[in-house]
Amino acid sequence: MQQNNKPIIAPSLLAADFSDLKSELKLCNDSKAEWLHLDIMDQQFVPNLSFGPDIVKSIRPHSNLFFDVHLMVSNPFDMLSAFIDAGADAISFHIETTEPRFTFPPKILINMIKKNNLRCGIAIKPKTSFKVLEKYLSFIDYIVVMSVEPGFGGQGFIPSTIEKISSIDKTLKEKNLRDQIAIQVDGGIKLHNAKEVIDASKPSPSTAAMSFLRGAKSVVFKNNVPLLRSVPSAEKLLPPLAIAGIGK
Repeated sequence: MQQNNKPIIAPSLLAADFSDLKSELKLCNDSKAEWLHLDIMDQQFVPNLSFGPDIVKSIRPHSNLFFDVHLMVSNPFDMLSAFIDAGADAISFHIETTEPRFTFPPKILINMIKKNNLRCGIAIKPKTSFKVLEKYLSFIDYIVVMSVEPGFGGQGFIPSTIEKISSIDKTLKEKNLRDQIAIQVDGGIKLHNAKEVIDASKPSPSTAAMSFLRGAKSVVFKNNVPLLRSVPSAEKLLPPLAIAGIGK
């Protein structure tokens, strides 16, 4: 498979204008984004309520982007089948909803996602230590590092996330897993801090991706829809990275 060192851009559908979703989706399709990030909120794990599998299913025929479903829900197991059937390409769930109570142990969710030939990720909130994920590293494809508290739009990027990304990157390299596991950074990323986020974890050619996902980083931009309309400005800032923005 072809190596890929560049970051993966994942616009967030949550930030779109839902009164004109078709146009907003076209904006993403026509940009240099490769993924579409789908934030699923249940008003329990997080205070807000977003959208469900019917929306994902309805837009699936209209986009060839890689559909990245991020389950910010209290019971991810009950939602897996619906989003798999809706056309997800990858699903991530929060370790905080599974590890403390083990109603559905993480390995059960991982197995269900993987047996359906989807990529599997585990998300961690800003205050959650990466160490809680270490026992699952050999089973997953990516780690979602929340750089804001999940469930609220418009938050500022938490600066300590940079150190957290670097630490995760270092650990994965020490375990010889960096070419297997991507680092996804979610929240508060804009043009002024995108390069710093990307630089916190740059796989060298020897540890670079074996596919578009593995070893790369998916940077989820929020509150930046205009950047999707002005990709050249992003390219001037980060010439080799072909960054596009996301969100409103």
